[in-house]
Amino acid sequence: MKEQKTTRGFLRGTPAAALSILVLLVLLVLSLLGAVTFGSTDIPIGDVYGVISQKLYHLLIGDGSWGSGSLFRAIWYIRLPRLILAMAIGAGLATCGVVMQAIVKNPLADPYVLGISSGASLGATAAILLGVGTVFGSNFVGVMAFLGAFVISLAVVGLANIGGRANSVKLLLAGTALSSVCSAFSSFIVYIAHDREGMQTVTYWMMGALGGATWETDLVVLLVVLAGIGFFLTQYRTLNLMLFGDETSITLGTDLHKWRQLYLLVSAAIVGFAVYAAGMIGFVGLVIPHVVRMFFGTDHKRLLPISALTGAIFLIWADVACRTIIPGQELPIGILTSMIGAPCFIYLMARKRYGFGGGD
Repeated sequence: MKEQKTTRGFLRGTPAAALSILVLLVLLVLSLLGAVTFGSTDIPIGDVYGVISQKLYHLLIGDGSWGSGSLFRAIWYIRLPRLILAMAIGAGLATCGVVMQAIVKNPLADPYVLGISSGASLGATAAILLGVGTVFGSNFVGVMAFLGAFVISLAVVGLANIGGRANSVKLLLAGTALSSVCSAFSSFIVYIAHDREGMQTVTYWMMGALGGATWETDLVVLLVVLAGIGFFLTQYRTLNLMLFGDETSITLGTDLHKWRQLYLLVSAAIVGFAVYAAGMIGFVGLVIPHVVRMFFGTDHKRLLPISALTGAIFLIWADVACRTIIPGQELPIGILTSMIGAPCFIYLMARKRYGFGGGD
């Protein structure tokens, strides 16, 4: 009976999941090829693909210095890097959403539920308004945001282990408490700084934006995200077991204590680098796993790769919408994902019922 609860969904079975993954991979490639043709500046499609194909050809033959002019720069250094970054962040946040929901056994969890977002916010606020972390160079705001997220994740683990070993409830309570502390300190810094320009920068950064993407940043974020996803793909059995709770897992010979802490730290690294590169982007890690779980059930062997691909595709087209929905302006992507994610989440909760797993 318990095994059936982890495989519920409309598209059951390994063949359906394998076919879905293949279709999503094709859609991901097509999304990248299609999304690169959209932008605030109208560029003929032939010119877009011409620049890309010629640049790739020159990179393959070792002439990486090829390319100049405003057209080349707009496509190769602006549009493509931000789409690659959107793909990486979308996949990473969706994967972390799946993992966080399993860690705390709560379908309302997302990558920021354990205080990670508040830690990142505190780090970025301290960097922008107080100049903390300037030793890290021009990207010190992003570095401080990452460090804030990671330190708070460590603090959540440490706090949850006080008075006994951490479990899903203690992790959730520790995350909520530390999130409140970080939010209070962030507000305190804003209050005492008296820096109007800095406050505007903090506000914009908190809304999320992909405009600062570069190939160097993309490479770092991609490596971290792919490594994290690859690790979690090997952990699907333990993640499935988390849905049944600690008592059941102990009877089956698995202690979930160390795994929760490890998964939390790996998720914090992924989210931290996503925050470092693009600021705060909400609801991706909350809504995407829900949608995928409704169709494919709660088995993490299918849920993880399908959620990652779906999140990547979603954020690519969300970025396209941000660049085109308001002529001459770019909407912060965090605003758009919240505008889409919140109503979708309410609709899914109101109209659909599905088993989250375990004892549900």
